Amino acid sequence: MLFPRAVLPSLLHLTPQWLKERGLKGVILDLDNTLLPYGEETPLPEHRAWLEALKAEVPVYLLSNALPERFRRIQEQLGLPGHAPALKPWLGFKRALEVLGFPAREVAVVGDQVFTDVLGGNLVGAYTVLVPPLREKEFFYTRFIRMLEAPFRKPRGGLG
Repeated sequence: MLFPRAVLPSLLHLTPQWLKERGLKGVILDLDNTLLPYGEETPLPEHRAWLEALKAEVPVYLLSNALPERFRRIQEQLGLPGHAPALKPWLGFKRALEVLGFPAREVAVVGDQVFTDVLGGNLVGAYTVLVPPLREKEFFYTRFIRMLEAPFRKPRGGLG
């Protein structure tokens, strides 16, 4: 449950073609340290361009444990459906799947954390994709959790 299906060197490697090759039709996307640096409200220019290209081809749903007001500002800026706080890994994913309208096996859950994004996506049967965090700056307890995640930061089955 803790191993991702795929590990990518960067969020930018997740393209519509990559998704299509795996039979994936939608994306549930984490916010902090996946799409934008932790604590910021604007994606890096290259991530903004990536997102615009992706959402032109594939439905994207933002799912975050962020505070609701901050999330709402970011969500409006990006023009995406989503909700927060999602209470990942236990809640939020089923609601996201309902909005996307695809079975879990046809949806990629993309995030930077094993114990929230990967575990939550695996619990609902989605195709989990782990990306490295954008920045080292993050919520204080997340730094501790990253040490516990280390053995699981590789694809299911330990394949490279």
